[in-house]
Amino acid sequence: MAVFVSHWYTPDRTTALKDLDEVTAQWETAEWPDDILSFSSYLSDAGDTVLTYAQCASATAYRPFTRSLAGAACAEAVEYRLHRSFVPAGAAAEPPGCMVAASFDTDGPLRQRHVIEEIIGTVGREGPYAQDGLLGTHFHSSVDGTRVLNYAEWTSDEAHETFLRDACSGRARAAYEAIPGVRPIGYTRYHLHHSAVRP
Repeated sequence: MAVFVSHWYTPDRTTALKDLDEVTAQWETAEWPDDILSFSSYLSDAGDTVLTYAQCASATAYRPFTRSLAGAACAEAVEYRLHRSFVPAGAAAEPPGCMVAASFDTDGPLRQRHVIEEIIGTVGREGPYAQDGLLGTHFHSSVDGTRVLNYAEWTSDEAHETFLRDACSGRARAAYEAIPGVRPIGYTRYHLHHSAVRP
């Protein structure tokens, strides 16, 4: 499955919401190609960043389709493949309260795999306390080898903030910062604005 992710910065929340409403309106009224399966849009908690996330059965349809749209809806996207997911044992079966997107700049596929396995291994070893509130974390590798995206779903903003203060977060950070050819870009916390699946 191909995943296309785009994001852009806005001067304020009002502009971000305007962009999101315009993008949503175009996706709701356009006829989707067969290969596009779902589309979601998000607003950052700071109100200054918009992110879109589309899942496709193949990589062929997304770019031609978005080029037919206008404005922010045709923003350039990075193409990813889902590499691996981690769902804690006993994770709550509930809709996410927030999504956290953490990105890494990487020097090729080997470094992509290395940083993914290192983070999953560190968090997995910590046990339920460190994972409290984590519904699942889904690691994506860009097809050009230059990016890793950690798409993590949490029960709430507060649960994610608690994790950041926990020692597990520090150990995970120390682990990936020690990997040559991997450079953390940072993370942004988002809230879902709109989601649609193939009609």
